[in-house]
Amino acid sequence: MRNRTVRKRRNKLGVGVVGLGVGEQHARAYARHAGCELRWLYDLSAKQAKAVRRRLGVGAIAKSYRQILDDDTVNAVSIASFDDMHFHEVKAAFAAGKHVFVEKPLCRTTGELATLVTAWKKAGKPHLQSNLVLRAAPVYGWLKKEIESGRLGAIYAFDGDYLYGRLNKITGKRAWRGKIRDYSIMAGGGIHLIDLMLWLTGERPHCVVTVGNRMCTKKEKLGFDDFKASTFEFSSGLIGRITGNLGCVHRHHHVVRVFGTEATFVYDDKGPRLHRSRDEGRHAEALKLKALPAGKGVLIPDFVGGILAGRDPALAARREFDLIAAVAAADEALKKKRPVAIGYVK
Repeated sequence: MRNRTVRKRRNKLGVGVVGLGVGEQHARAYARHAGCELRWLYDLSAKQAKAVRRRLGVGAIAKSYRQILDDDTVNAVSIASFDDMHFHEVKAAFAAGKHVFVEKPLCRTTGELATLVTAWKKAGKPHLQSNLVLRAAPVYGWLKKEIESGRLGAIYAFDGDYLYGRLNKITGKRAWRGKIRDYSIMAGGGIHLIDLMLWLTGERPHCVVTVGNRMCTKKEKLGFDDFKASTFEFSSGLIGRITGNLGCVHRHHHVVRVFGTEATFVYDDKGPRLHRSRDEGRHAEALKLKALPAGKGVLIPDFVGGILAGRDPALAARREFDLIAAVAAADEALKKKRPVAIGYVK
């Protein structure tokens, strides 16, 4: 067991990618990066791994995740497996001294989070980042600057709706989400909006209450709610309302509304726009900025750059820990059927 992250070799970062569905986009980003060497590709399906290797033309096919972790020339692993596997794989990566880039969620419970924080510290605080790609969308980069400048005034409400709109990926025979007994739409999807809420406002909520139902999938034998609504309270008075909606009759979409005392930002089917007036005769200002990132690998260059530049990993890791603390508390509040105080790890 190693407790320090391995140093980069041959002036390039050795990388292994685990899970080659969305993970193929991770692999492509590493393959394109001049500072990386894509060494390993691994998937539970050997057929999938061979197909990705053929398309990329680089990387060896690993027989197991352990083979990647045991390779001292691998500095970082990129994890894109099923949600309920992330905790164990991240923990093992830390124990092997690897930096970690992982699809959301990092883990799913407060107990798992506490274990990972301990493992992260023991490993020498390696670089850690989750793939919360909405931050890379141009419109949210613009919006963060607007909020920080004060042009929206005091932010008093944040609404975010994660509209999944892909019911077949829950109830179909090959739908892995439906096979996870305690799958959480908040941890698996709503987390994108919770992350935006924390990042855009620069605040952490202290309390959350959640309600849910499973009316869209009531004929299915699923062990989880397909709709959840969480209300977060902040010490500033800000209220955040986040929903995760698996079964909605709607295309896949993220709806965001940010209410400030001076202006209101809205993103929905009509596109992003800004309301600067309460006058009924005034129209909202349309924003010609994209509300989605260019792809699922857009955050990887920054992750790699931070490692190669020797950037302090603590800030990014703490951001991930705070996010999971809020998400896990939201799920806990539903189980307990009462408000839950959010406990942030130190």
